[in-house]
Amino acid sequence: MTATAGGPSLPQERRVVTAIPGPKSQELQARRNAAVAAGVGSVLPVFTTRAGGGIVEDADGNALIDFGSGIAVTSVGNSAEAVVRRASAQLADFTHSCFMVTPYEGYVEVCEELARLTPGDHAKKSALFNSGAEAVENAVKIARSYTGRQAVVVFDHGYHGRTNLTMALTSKNMPYKHSFGPFAPEVYRVPVAYPYRWLTGPENCAEEAAAQAIDMISKQVGAENVAAIVIEPLLGEGGFIEPAKGFLPRIARFAQDNGIVFVADEIQSGFCRTGQWFACEDEGVVPDLITTAKGIAGGLPLSAVTGRAEIMDAAHSGGLGGTYGGNPVACAAALGAIETMREQDLCAKARRIEEIMKPRLTALQEKHAHDGPVRIGDVRGRGAMLAIELVKPGGKEPDPAATAALAKACHSEGLLVLTTGTYGNVMRFLPPLVIGEDLLNEGLDILEGALSSL
Repeated sequence: MTATAGGPSLPQERRVVTAIPGPKSQELQARRNAAVAAGVGSVLPVFTTRAGGGIVEDADGNALIDFGSGIAVTSVGNSAEAVVRRASAQLADFTHSCFMVTPYEGYVEVCEELARLTPGDHAKKSALFNSGAEAVENAVKIARSYTGRQAVVVFDHGYHGRTNLTMALTSKNMPYKHSFGPFAPEVYRVPVAYPYRWLTGPENCAEEAAAQAIDMISKQVGAENVAAIVIEPLLGEGGFIEPAKGFLPRIARFAQDNGIVFVADEIQSGFCRTGQWFACEDEGVVPDLITTAKGIAGGLPLSAVTGRAEIMDAAHSGGLGGTYGGNPVACAAALGAIETMREQDLCAKARRIEEIMKPRLTALQEKHAHDGPVRIGDVRGRGAMLAIELVKPGGKEPDPAATAALAKACHSEGLLVLTTGTYGNVMRFLPPLVIGEDLLNEGLDILEGALSSL
């Protein structure tokens, strides 16, 4: 089977012809070490030359099965035909004019699509930026302008970016915050409903976590001082935590009752990734503002804040923007990505990926649930945003060493996987939504073998 991506078709088959990384990648890594700042890390130092469908090809000719999608970015594949076609046409016309100087139709078209696609039938407007962190930061600016308040509430295990404000919003210290402070003030953190690790058990998790969060907001901050509550409907870097059912609607209702802007950070979970256009749709939550990036433009840098028109219009003219925000080529790519998602029904593809992966992951959990050096404590997630949490035998103590060893074993066999989690003990699976089922099953075979080898 071959990819239907733009450019030369890429065979959709795993191929390991050298050690991983191979000699050419090692040579490039030496050049990288001499020229690139050490603070910029890489999961796997193989240097990509081509990619598409469910395959990443490296400089040594190895072809790896992709269970990472560039961290949920290339959901439509790395070179989707509609993305390449539209972006190429735009490149031929003009690369940039700055929307704040002379606007162009592509920016408006993307905003119109976002108004159609995001939850809720209210009047909506959008503003476009470059990265997820920029989107979150601007959502906070908009909420503060609209409410006249300053405080922002976020949640345990949350991740929202690497700028100064979004580092303050992010829960995990290493590697995102360590030694980079001081951070922006007026940020308050409350519990999230993490079923696997809730002390009284998952059955009480939603109600108790919501009650604790609301109590802390009311007593420690004062609801009347809160501009925004910002939450990922399915937490990403914190460990692919799916809040217990009922938690999100309860928090959203509290926000509505107290004039607080409810912001859904869908940067990792949006655009068909969870089997719906947006993860908050699962429980019928309609956010006031929604932030998007990653999967929005098939790999080109673009992000957005979309929300209720009256909230989005609160910022004064000139208060939002950026030189490259909503770049015309990125907007064209976004329209191509959305076209691909619609035409190929990638929401259904994501649900199919879950149908294949989750039973096999659950079977591995049962096989590795008790004694032995590696234990899968939890399997969770939705659609093509799935994870396993590894713990030490005899309890729930996180096992980051086993997680790192498992990832390394997968990499050596040609399966690109990513780790995550506040404790570094979660392996996350983010295959492209266009991946073939044969590659999906082969990747799971590799995972199973790697687990057994440990």
